[in-house]
Amino acid sequence: MAPWNRIYASLSIILAILSVPIVAESPKTEYVYGTDGHGVTRVLPVNRYPALYTGDFGDCLGGESLFNITKFDAAYYADNLTIAFHLDGTSNIRNESLMNGSSRFEMIFDPCNLNIYSLCPLNASVPVTGWAIIPVGPQQIGGIPQIAFSIPDFEGSTTLKIFANSSKTQIGCFQAIMRNGNSFSHPEAVAPVLAAFTLAAIIASFATAAYGLSVPHIRMHYAHSLSVFVVFETFQAIFFSGALSVDWPSVLVAWWSNFAWSTGMIYTPAMVKAIDSFAGVQGNASQVGGAGSVVINNGGGLITQIYGRSLAQKASTSIMKRNPYNASNPYDYTWAGEPVTPGMPTPGTWFGFWGTLSGVNIPGADALLVGLIWAMVAISLAALSVLVLKVLLECLARLKWIKKDRLPYFRSHWTGYLVLAMLRTIFASFFMVMTLSMFQFVNGGSVGTSAVTAVAFVVFLIVVTSLVARACRVRTRLGKFEVKPDQVIFHRGKLFNFIPGIIPAWDSTLREREITVEPVFTISLSRIRHVNHDEDAKSVHQDQDYVKRYGWLSAKYRRTRWWFFAYYVVYLFGRAAFIGAGVQSPLAQVYGLLIFEILAFAIIVLLNPFEGARNTALAVWMLSCSKIATTGLSIAFLPEFNIDRIIATVIGVVIIVIQGFLVVGLMILIVLSAISTWFSLTRNREEFEPEYLEGIRVRYFEKMETKAADKYHPPKGKKGKGKEVDEDDTTNPPTEPSFSVVSVRRAPKIEDEDEDDILPDLEPGLNGPLSTDPPLRGVVNRASRTNSVSSRYSVASLPRPPRVHQSSWSPRDFAPIEPTAEDRPDSGLAERVSSTPIGNGNGSGHGHDADERSGSPVLPPNVRPRSSTLSLQSPASPRPSSPFSPGHIGGRMTPSRETLARYAEERSSRYPTPTPQAIADVE
Repeated sequence: MAPWNRIYASLSIILAILSVPIVAESPKTEYVYGTDGHGVTRVLPVNRYPALYTGDFGDCLGGESLFNITKFDAAYYADNLTIAFHLDGTSNIRNESLMNGSSRFEMIFDPCNLNIYSLCPLNASVPVTGWAIIPVGPQQIGGIPQIAFSIPDFEGSTTLKIFANSSKTQIGCFQAIMRNGNSFSHPEAVAPVLAAFTLAAIIASFATAAYGLSVPHIRMHYAHSLSVFVVFETFQAIFFSGALSVDWPSVLVAWWSNFAWSTGMIYTPAMVKAIDSFAGVQGNASQVGGAGSVVINNGGGLITQIYGRSLAQKASTSIMKRNPYNASNPYDYTWAGEPVTPGMPTPGTWFGFWGTLSGVNIPGADALLVGLIWAMVAISLAALSVLVLKVLLECLARLKWIKKDRLPYFRSHWTGYLVLAMLRTIFASFFMVMTLSMFQFVNGGSVGTSAVTAVAFVVFLIVVTSLVARACRVRTRLGKFEVKPDQVIFHRGKLFNFIPGIIPAWDSTLREREITVEPVFTISLSRIRHVNHDEDAKSVHQDQDYVKRYGWLSAKYRRTRWWFFAYYVVYLFGRAAFIGAGVQSPLAQVYGLLIFEILAFAIIVLLNPFEGARNTALAVWMLSCSKIATTGLSIAFLPEFNIDRIIATVIGVVIIVIQGFLVVGLMILIVLSAISTWFSLTRNREEFEPEYLEGIRVRYFEKMETKAADKYHPPKGKKGKGKEVDEDDTTNPPTEPSFSVVSVRRAPKIEDEDEDDILPDLEPGLNGPLSTDPPLRGVVNRASRTNSVSSRYSVASLPRPPRVHQSSWSPRDFAPIEPTAEDRPDSGLAERVSSTPIGNGNGSGHGHDADERSGSPVLPPNVRPRSSTLSLQSPASPRPSSPFSPGHIGGRMTPSRETLARYAEERSSRYPTPTPQAIADVE
């Protein structure tokens, strides 16, 4: 114990030494008395968080203020009814007395009376420093609603305007955003969670595409995994909702910042600083104001003769960054904001895409370059991930940690997977690059930025459109197109079989399926059909060469909608044109996009392109409805309407709720996709755990095969009051009494016997060997087969050889044989049926001689006295029918389990077991 005592003492000394600087560094808390608006007086710490406080600040004169400000903090303390502000900076004005007015409190005060001596007078050689605490009364703060202290992303700002005392001209304006500590913006927490779900969707989709040997079978399972492209499109659609040129409420800007990563808008200070110089963004990130500028703008009412600027070196050298937080100062605070990044809009204004980008601290001029850089990183990561997986599998196989034949198709075609992963990433980035490129074209920029924008736009457009055109041409080169007039009939029906609504359908399709509907209205259109000259050509999903080359584009869609990717590229380009190129015309942009989304929704519902149900639910219904609702509600934010900001905040919360439900639904679908991928990866296993999911798994495979055929199945008619009845049901005769066969008794035949057969033959049933051995009872009814419905192909079946029958018989052969009462002493049949024993339960039972030695009647050597019975019970029956049950042998007693087990063991030792039917899993 002595060593432990010494260790404990040493640790105590070390902790004591380490605690000394900690105690020394801890700040001393100061307290003050404060009385709130209800007259309650409390003891308050001076470093507490205020009810409302400022964040980042900027110059609201467009960089023409005659000050350079490094600190502008303002706060309202509701617990003692005070307003505090702190101002640090410099000025190039030679000599001028100032005054400040506040429109909120309707008061004008002289800064000299508040002991702000650096403004009395203002001199270029004296740094500007101001600190003031202004008490206010309940009537003065009555204009601030109580909800402002708790609502997330309170929409407010603090503006400090500075006027010259001599001419009452405004010479400085600084504005900071107001906050209350609650916000929807948590990209550090939300973005990793969303990225983790996205990664799960990527792994699930890739696993279904890499597992298996048969290409059509792989495609069938891959089609039912959640599309990663749709996942990224969902997140991108949410963020690019803020690209419309309207006056957004602050709650939406904060909410959309959680999804900026999906569009490549990831802020890193070093990257943005490097791009600023290339994009032509100039300014000092440590200060705001225009005191250091050389060019003077006299259009704002500034008189150079009075407010001359000093460009002396002394003034420029006095500019410093904001001092960091001092923990030892009890009056210092951590809630202060920073000067806005150059190129950002004025804090407190969230107009258009510039305002949305300000939520992630990225200037609008840098958006395209930042997005391109992260897109290249994503493409490289996709290729690197495939390469690392290939190397990892090979290393694990060499170390014999996995089987050598694990994922053989992927390991032999890994280069193709690498190329397709890169192309898939480019396809997912297409909408983002098109939108940002058009946005950059409209807003202009430096020569370098314009050149990069043009190159990116052309390269992405040519690559994607050429791949799409090539994929369509390869499939349609052996046929011709026909254009025939058709009609889209909108009729009343039920969405998802239970939601009443208006459903569109092609008139030609309704005629082919002999469906009669009552049209609400119709639209005349032309329908394009492709007629293949080769009638024996394989379908698109059975063509292995096409699936290998272009399955990454067409595999998710139905057999008759394989070309839908071509339409969707056109749709994405049109949507990017409205969002990116329409920023200069807010009315045309918003109303045009709304009409565009409604038409696109009608087309995608009419086509119903996806083969998987989850992709249909997400891409066709959830995402499309969210786009329409968001665009429609965004009309209220148009500058022409100038709605109240409280109402704008309420509408913004409604949009957040709509998009929040979309995100939650997406996360649920990702989880379901992971489960279905688990089913697909275990499709070759005969044993599946947990067993309660076995039925769901089999039904999933059956439905998968039905969906892959892509054939129309007429709905079943429903009988009952107020429900439709099939025409065939009216002509069929009424149902008459019937019966069902549970079991069939089969009489023994001569050819069933073996010349040395002395034991009853327990024939295997349809669901496996019939055994009453306790360890095997749990799997009596289990199907010994691969549960993938598409994998039941018998490749080997050896018939049972004929048995030699005995040429002569004797009366001894037909002696009655009955079991003893010792076998089933507790059986009720033993008391009601008199019989002779069939064998001794204590005997060894090894052959005919053993039975004679035990004194028990022996079985005839070549006669099977028991009738074999074929059970027709369902697999769900709790206990299979026994060939020795009383109902099958005319009332004889059922032998015990030990007897049946002994018979089975002896039979297996004396006779060779027939070769079981081999089951091959062919994908």
